[in-house]
Amino acid sequence: MNISSCLIVKNEADNIVRSLESIKKIADEIIVVDTGSTDNTVEIAQSFGAKVFFYEWDNNFSNAKNFALDKATGDWIIFLDADEYFGDNAKKKLRFVLKH
Repeated sequence: MNISSCLIVKNEADNIVRSLESIKKIADEIIVVDTGSTDNTVEIAQSFGAKVFFYEWDNNFSNAKNFALDKATGDWIIFLDADEYFGDNAKKKLRFVLKH
C-alpha cells in the first residue's frame, strides 16, 4: 500500500515546513503543485524530496486538484493544506485504518 500526499500551494514558505515534516513520516510520495509562489516555497518542498509541479492558477481549485491527482501514483491519496499537519502517532494509526 502506497500513500501519496498532495499539496496545492502558493507562497506558503511560512507554513509548509511543519506540514512536510509530518507528511514525510506518512507518505511514500509527496506531490506539491505550486500555483505561482514568489517566496521559497518550492525550494522548501524540494528539500523534503517532494515532486514539485507547476500549475498556472485558473481560479478553479478542482482543476488544480485534478492536476495533482494525475501526478500522484499512490494507492491512497491525502490532500492537505500547507498549514495542516499530522500528529506524531498518525503514521501507525493511518496505515492500520487503511489496511482494515
